[in-house]
Amino acid sequence: MVKKDYYEVLEVSRNASLDEIKKAYRRLAIKYHPDKNLDNKKKAEEKFKEAAEAYEVLSNPEKRQRYDKFGHSGVKGSGADSGMNMEDIFANFGDIFADAFGEGFSSFGFGRSNRNRTIKGSDLRIRVRLSLEEIANGIEKKVKVKRLKVAKGIKFKICSSCNGSGQTVRITNTILGRMQTTSQCHICSGTGKNVENIPYGANKHGLIKEEELVNIKIPAGLTEGIQLKVSEKGNEAPFGGISGDLIIVIEEIPHPQLKREGNNLHYDLYISFPDAILGSSKEVPTVNGKARIKIDPGTQSGKTLRLKNKGLPNLERYGYGSLLIHVNVWTPKKINEEQRKFFEKMRKNENFLPHPDNSEKSFFDRVREMFS
Repeated sequence: MVKKDYYEVLEVSRNASLDEIKKAYRRLAIKYHPDKNLDNKKKAEEKFKEAAEAYEVLSNPEKRQRYDKFGHSGVKGSGADSGMNMEDIFANFGDIFADAFGEGFSSFGFGRSNRNRTIKGSDLRIRVRLSLEEIANGIEKKVKVKRLKVAKGIKFKICSSCNGSGQTVRITNTILGRMQTTSQCHICSGTGKNVENIPYGANKHGLIKEEELVNIKIPAGLTEGIQLKVSEKGNEAPFGGISGDLIIVIEEIPHPQLKREGNNLHYDLYISFPDAILGSSKEVPTVNGKARIKIDPGTQSGKTLRLKNKGLPNLERYGYGSLLIHVNVWTPKKINEEQRKFFEKMRKNENFLPHPDNSEKSFFDRVREMFS
C-alpha cells in the first residue's frame, strides 16, 4: 500500500513551522481519538496512527530533513515502521493529549484514567495428602491456612504523594516542547490510599498473618499433582482489594497393597500349588473393603482376573476403572522328604507336563489385553 505524503496527512504546507505542525497534529488527534469515535473505532484508530506517524517524523528536524530529501525511504524505522502502537503514541506525545483531554488523561486505556486501581492479594499454595480411599470417594476437609488479613481497626488516608489519584505526573522540557508522562504512584501502588495507623504485628499495608480453617471439597477421581482452586482464600489485599486464591496441590499416599494406574487398580495375588490345581476362593482388598473371587481349578500363574467397576471413578464422572488381580502361583523354596518323593514321582506324569494350547494367552497377549 502506497503511503500518503506526511504533509498531506497533517494538512499543512511543506514550509509549515514546528508550531503549525504541532497544532495540526493535535487537531487530528482530537478528531480521530478512538474514544471519540466509538461508532467507527477501527477506522479512527488507523487515522490516529497515521497522523502520529506523520507528526513523529515532521516534528523532528533531522527526520524532516531526510524526509524532504528522500521521502518515505529516508525515514524507515520511524513511526509505524518502528512498531509504534497506541500506548507508544500516548507515551511519546503525552503533552499534546494532556492539553487536549485534561490532566486526568492516562496513556493506557485510550483516555480512561488508571487511578485508584484495584489490588488483588497474592495466591497461596498448599499441599494436601490423600489416601486412595479418599481419592476414590471424594472428601470434604478442613485445612489450616496462614494467610494475610486486613488487621482489625485499620484506617486509611489519602496518599499525599499523588493526592489520591494513584498516579504521578512528570513534566520534562524537550526540543519538541513540554513532555508529560504519567506513571503509577510507587508510594500507594496506584491505590490512592495509605495506611493511617498500623496495628501491632501488621505490615506497612495493614496486613497481619492469621491462621484460619478453610473448608475444601475434594471431588473423587483426582490424580497426583492436580491443582484445585478455592477462590479468595489466599492473602487478602489492602485498601479494600480482592483476596487472592488458595491453590491446593494434591499428593497421593501410596496404598500398601493396591497399585494405581489411571483409574485402574492392580493387586498381586499369591496362591499355592494346591489352590492352583484344585481351585479355591480368595479374599482380595478393594478401596472400599474386600471382595471374594473364585480361583478356577488349573489356574495358571500370570493369569489376570478383572473386577469391573472396582477401580477409581473417572474425574469427569462417567464410569469406573477396574481392579486387575494378577495371579501368581507360589513355589515353595523348601520341601520335606515326603513332598520331594511325591514331586519326583510326578515329574514325568503327563498331567504335570506343560501343555499350552491356543486358549492359554502368552505374557505379551496378557499385557496387550490389559492396556487395551
